Amino acid sequence: MSESVQTTDHKEIRGWIEKRGGHPSRVKGAKEGGLLRVDFGAPEENLEKIEWDDFFSIFDENELSFLYQDKTKDGKTSRFNKFVSRH
Repeated sequence: MSESVQTTDHKEIRGWIEKRGGHPSRVKGAKEGGLLRVDFGAPEENLEKIEWDDFFSIFDENELSFLYQDKTKDGKTSRFNKFVSRH
């Protein structure tokens, strides 16, 4: 069974995302700094790439935590991730 990990550590989050070829993004047109997303590969049309400083500023201002999975149930590298409240 694969397990999820939850963290607020910026270095850990950035490392996980970059290891999988992802980059920080937010939903285009969202209010209050935007809804954070991780974009993998070619940019999705509804997302805009942002800088890491902006990404983590929004992350901390909204008191978010990063929920992620390292491996899938069958042992492959997982891209599962989700932003959740710290509380």
